Amino acid sequence: MKKLQIIYSCLIISILVIASCKKDSVLNQTPPTKLSDATFWHTTADLQNYMNTLYSTFNLYGGFGNLGIYSVDGNSDNMVTPSQNARLNGQNTLNANGGYADYTDIRTVNYFLTNYTKVSGTPNAIAPFVGEAYFFRAMLYFQGLQSYGGLPYITKPLNLNDPGLNAPRLPRNVLADSIINDLDRAIANLPSKGLAQSQRLYKEYAEGYKARVCLYEGTWEKYHANDAFGVSGQNGAHFLQLASDAANAVITSGVFKLDNTGQSNGYFNLFNQTDYSSSTEIMFWGAFSLADNIVSYWQSFFPAGGSTGLSKTLIDDYLCTDGNPISVSPLYKGDDSLAHVFKNRDPRLRQSIFFYGDVIVSGAPGNAPNGLFTYPQFISVTPCTTGFQIKKGFNSDYYQDVHNSAGGTTGVIYMRYAETLLIYAEARAELGLITQADVDMTINKLRDRVGISHLNIGAIPTDPKWIFPELSPVINEIRRERRVELACEGFRFDDICRWAAAPDLIVGAQPLGARANQFVTVIPAISIGNNVFVNSLGYIEPYAKVPGMASGYQFNVNRDYLLPITLAQTNINPAIKQNPGW
Repeated sequence: MKKLQIIYSCLIISILVIASCKKDSVLNQTPPTKLSDATFWHTTADLQNYMNTLYSTFNLYGGFGNLGIYSVDGNSDNMVTPSQNARLNGQNTLNANGGYADYTDIRTVNYFLTNYTKVSGTPNAIAPFVGEAYFFRAMLYFQGLQSYGGLPYITKPLNLNDPGLNAPRLPRNVLADSIINDLDRAIANLPSKGLAQSQRLYKEYAEGYKARVCLYEGTWEKYHANDAFGVSGQNGAHFLQLASDAANAVITSGVFKLDNTGQSNGYFNLFNQTDYSSSTEIMFWGAFSLADNIVSYWQSFFPAGGSTGLSKTLIDDYLCTDGNPISVSPLYKGDDSLAHVFKNRDPRLRQSIFFYGDVIVSGAPGNAPNGLFTYPQFISVTPCTTGFQIKKGFNSDYYQDVHNSAGGTTGVIYMRYAETLLIYAEARAELGLITQADVDMTINKLRDRVGISHLNIGAIPTDPKWIFPELSPVINEIRRERRVELACEGFRFDDICRWAAAPDLIVGAQPLGARANQFVTVIPAISIGNNVFVNSLGYIEPYAKVPGMASGYQFNVNRDYLLPITLAQTNINPAIKQNPGW
């Protein structure tokens, strides 16, 4: 945990860390320089330089040999990592030190908000940077809320011995209100997308982010109402209405629409572009630059990142093209082979998983032929866990692979318009207000992109394998659509937590993959019971020989929805009370 008192006492007020942006990407920072407070706070350029440092809080997902942002779902039931996830298996421990809300960056924001009025400039020139400050403070506190629940809410740059250092945690709903207030101030100050500088924050993105925050807190309060993580007397309706309103503001702004509707491989091609500046769907993204030596390594994830496979439960959630689930659709061909799995299914499935003949290397020097996918990486240093090897986000360009060049430059996506559509549909459904018109402008737009049948909320076929049979058919189908559309983009674990869904999805679950027999005959080195293990039905069981997984995941529903607050923090500030179960 970043200890609040220690962090504040170690910062020197009179020194400001200022970074200037390279080219047009404020997410790409040059090494910081130090300027004295006395020479600062004069022009709006000073404000811009100051705020540039905070853009580094957007994660660029670097690191060799991983899947970048597409590895984040490895903490959920969507993906199966080489080793079991400690949190899913109830293996997290209470440590003396560790992570916490990022009060270092929160203090940086608070220092700006305390001093920006010293600058000379027109209100219109100053306002965008004030809006950015409120957005970053909201984002930092929201990240803390997701991990730890209620937090001390600090709005000024505290100093050593300041009484505020011993502030107690706010109840989570009060903290959420404070986050939303900051986002409202951000929205009021930020320019609209058409007037904002390239890759700087803008009004409609802040509205989309507000919708994300409100949906999270609204559903958390609704589904945790009867456990230790809930908020007494609250049912989430207030935040769900705010989520609906914020998402609707984005939709009715007319600024965005889905990319690639009706195009072959249109869904796949959303996730492998180096420049999203002309996209009508990508609401905010991070750029890389070879010229500035700011590169990512995760474009090289085939085969290096091929070890993490998609789970059978995710694969089974994709509908058939008639809009019906595999449990009832006559179009479903079974799962004896990948070819059968993909046949007549939602095209997003085929566009998210490698299949025989897919291009894995293109544009190599000397007019070399394209490299093609043959079989999942079962026989390698990092074998594929499930046989469903992730393709979403992959860029086959030879020069995007760090093995062949200086590093990749495929952009990293932080928010898509598709998410906003899903937020609106879910919030309306949770409020009991959803109409067919709502579905047509949200869920069915997503289905139109890939060409599958519409959702008709008046005639939803009963799925005997609905994950949440206690909930309404429309909520089940909206949750399914969210899982499929946003698969591997890092949302799933947060969804499980806010829905209090670990008993349905995690506890006792044994992750599975594809049927193994289809690979045995074509990959001689595979030996069932030796280097590939299966369950009684022949599905790959990646953790079959892991002692701690003999009975499936051991997620503790009375503890593991939130991370523990470390001993250092609770010792320094007795007003900080521990999370349930720790």
